[in-house]
Amino acid sequence: MPDTSDTAPDFSLPRDGGDTVTLSSLRPGAVVLFFYPRDNTSGCTKEAVAFSALKDQFDAAGATVMGISKDSIASHEKFQSKHALTVPLLSDEGSNTCEAYGVWTEKSMYGKTFFGIARSTFLIDGQGRIARVWRKVKVPGHAEDVLAAVKAL
Repeated sequence: MPDTSDTAPDFSLPRDGGDTVTLSSLRPGAVVLFFYPRDNTSGCTKEAVAFSALKDQFDAAGATVMGISKDSIASHEKFQSKHALTVPLLSDEGSNTCEAYGVWTEKSMYGKTFFGIARSTFLIDGQGRIARVWRKVKVPGHAEDVLAAVKAL
């Protein structure tokens, strides 16, 4: 499970609109990766809307913000369209990237145990190192906290 000052695990994932994003190709800019459980669920929608609302400020601070879940590209595109999201959404259907970042974990709900994405955010600096990690994210105010951390880089 990567932590602060570790090199961020590189990946190439498909994104909405048909392109592929490779993390290392975004250097020397900072990157914010927010891992979320599912498209169109209440917490995930609020989180994606909050990051989209601040996208211009992240851009001005030199950071690219991207959401990652196991949902398909088709699901991501519907999610973006329905909520006017402006941040790119990447699909990790095979969960390799989720596993590399340690966010694919055992969860429990209503007495049932299952695997899913633990809502987490990683701030990666221009050298590809993890500058900050937020685990077990609570959505209210989170995008603003991440923006403050980007500005402090």
